[in-house]
Amino acid sequence: MMSNRAEILKENYQNSIGLPFAEVLSEAAIEAVLEEQGVTYRRVLYTPMVVLWSWLSQVLDPDSSLSHAVKRVVTWMHLAGAVPPSADTGGYSKARQRLPECIFPPLLQRVARALQQQVSPAQRWCGRVVKAFDATTVLMSDTEANQQTYPQHRNQTGECGFPILRLQVWFCVTTGAVLEVAIAPFQVSEWRLARQLYQKLRREDVVVADSAYGTYVDLAGVALKGADAVFRKHHQRRCDFRRGKKLGRGDHIVRWQRPKRCPKSLSPDEFEALPEALEVREVALSIQVPGFRPTNFVVVTTLMDSKRYPIAQLAELYQLRWQAAEVNLRHLKTTLGMEMIAAKTPAMVTKSIWVHLLAYNLLRTLMGDAAANSPVEPLRLSLQGTRQQFNHFRPEFRHLAPTQRRRGYQALLSAVQRLIIPLRPNRSEPRVVKRRPKPFPKMQEPRSVLKARLVA
Repeated sequence: MMSNRAEILKENYQNSIGLPFAEVLSEAAIEAVLEEQGVTYRRVLYTPMVVLWSWLSQVLDPDSSLSHAVKRVVTWMHLAGAVPPSADTGGYSKARQRLPECIFPPLLQRVARALQQQVSPAQRWCGRVVKAFDATTVLMSDTEANQQTYPQHRNQTGECGFPILRLQVWFCVTTGAVLEVAIAPFQVSEWRLARQLYQKLRREDVVVADSAYGTYVDLAGVALKGADAVFRKHHQRRCDFRRGKKLGRGDHIVRWQRPKRCPKSLSPDEFEALPEALEVREVALSIQVPGFRPTNFVVVTTLMDSKRYPIAQLAELYQLRWQAAEVNLRHLKTTLGMEMIAAKTPAMVTKSIWVHLLAYNLLRTLMGDAAANSPVEPLRLSLQGTRQQFNHFRPEFRHLAPTQRRRGYQALLSAVQRLIIPLRPNRSEPRVVKRRPKPFPKMQEPRSVLKARLVA
């Protein structure tokens, strides 16, 4: 009886949320990952397959609560004439806890690889795979377990802040997909996380990032993997275009020496492995925006060929960095609600982050499929609009006959193709809030002290 109910759920999820992603995240693919990771399970109602799709539904739904996810299960059971489970969220919550974290990175990588394979060499920047990265922070429920693993910021009063972690995310510049991720407590520097991810670089990769990484250590670390870097110059390093090998106006090659002191973010062995000197190309860029003063800055790169990588191409690449890193991080945190994770244990926090990243990549897959037969690039499509449109199609997919599902999917792609974001290059808005906050003071003392004061 239980196995029949599990099959009912699996079929409903596969014919709704799972239908557009049957090729990149099929049942066979998920089962293969479970087997590779040694995950075994009993034939209960909430099997790993059901929990995975249900959790992804939570991220994509406007209402991401557990009770909403359980009510969907109860509804499907009633409609199928089966015995519905309890409306209590305890069973589903425990099933999410049993789902091992180790299955998420392979699933994320599988979806990212499928997206990468859709990109032709002509669509890549100078024929190269470009990865943009940046770091951000994520808050979580204020529990003792979370505080121990991810302590709150030291400037906050005890019991008045939230646990916080640091997240380093690498995006594909062409597709916007998440490629690599590193998670650590906030006290771990973003440079250490970036240098961990340098080990996953492949030859011929190009990485682009802001001035925080425009240092000798980062350029040398990327070069050791046979990859290339394009970073904005660190503000503490001086640049004199009268020196070095001149390639053009505001473009030269100079020789950087390894620092005398080992940075805190590197071990002594890692520091000694770096070369004693490195040839670096420094390029002055000027970003022209109508109605604004030109933005002038210097990028440092290991791309030495000025004919293959002219200044105009480097300027274009650095402008793509904002869309690829900053905007996509905003999609993850604001659009998909990853800014605050409502989980009470560190294990559930990290698993929830992985599910958000997987849901984001699945949306990028949908956008890539929609743009495949369209002159519009995938990054010009609205991610929030794609999410909304997909949520409207999901319940309709369940009622389609097998012979009609392909046509239904094409109808979804056709709708997503129309969700084009207006072309607004170098758009900037003042960082102000118009709506006034509630006139309540900020929490400066523990809740127990404030409650005791109310009673008194």
